Amino acid sequence: MSQSKGLARIFQPPKSAMQSGRAKSQGWVLVYAPAEPKAVDPLTGWVGSGDTRAQVRLTFPTRAQAIAFAEAQGIPYEAEPETAPAAIRPKVYADNFRYGRHENWSH
Repeated sequence: MSQSKGLARIFQPPKSAMQSGRAKSQGWVLVYAPAEPKAVDPLTGWVGSGDTRAQVRLTFPTRAQAIAFAEAQGIPYEAEPETAPAAIRPKVYADNFRYGRHENWSH
């Protein structure tokens, strides 16, 4: 992503590693690229910047709605292509004891 001022990125958030399902990863997100680099405050040592757009995170149900919003507001954007979610294979406890299984025992 280039560092031009005002550029926004439209993407689908990935599934969290702390969840087994796809909750909160079905929509589309519009975030702004940083307009200025972060700097260390000499007094406190905290990292921050004066870029308030870094705090903006807009969510949309579809990619088309996110793009339409960016175009209506005159925001230059980069949109990632839509990808089909990977299939989640249901796990069955009985498979741990199945005859002829190829995986090693975990205990």
